[in-house]
Amino acid sequence: MDHHWGLDHGAWSVIKHLYPNANIPVIQMSLDRGKSPQYHYKFAQELSALRAKGVLIIGSGNMVHNLSMIAWDKMNADNYGYDWAIEANERMKGYLNDGNHQALIDFRSQGKSFQLSIPTPEHYIPLLYTLALKEQQEPLKVFNDKLLAGSIAMTSVQIGG
Repeated sequence: MDHHWGLDHGAWSVIKHLYPNANIPVIQMSLDRGKSPQYHYKFAQELSALRAKGVLIIGSGNMVHNLSMIAWDKMNADNYGYDWAIEANERMKGYLNDGNHQALIDFRSQGKSFQLSIPTPEHYIPLLYTLALKEQQEPLKVFNDKLLAGSIAMTSVQIGG
């Protein structure tokens, strides 16, 4: 625990809209980049006891996040995405809606569109944490499904009600 470090932009940029008065305790987890996606998914399942106690768990990132390929000239275009970003985003949503977590865990074997969409996994792995906590009967809702500047998807997923 470090009470002086502060929150990463992936945490505060989401939480400030949900809790603008900053009146809730927040614990931010670090991700071990040396661990496999399967490890992260299994580890996240161990957090289910916290969720059962009413702890809100947020996985903040982007399913499609390739900053090196941003189309800066398209930053203000509405829902602009490269073909590979659109393909990966659509396939990911299909896997989400089908409950196919294993395909999302095995993102590295999903082909070129996934490779371009997830050049480094730190923005993608939070999705695996939230999926690992989803119970069988819980609904899954995709919202804010927008592409930005060609290579970023703002697509969001809500689990439960």
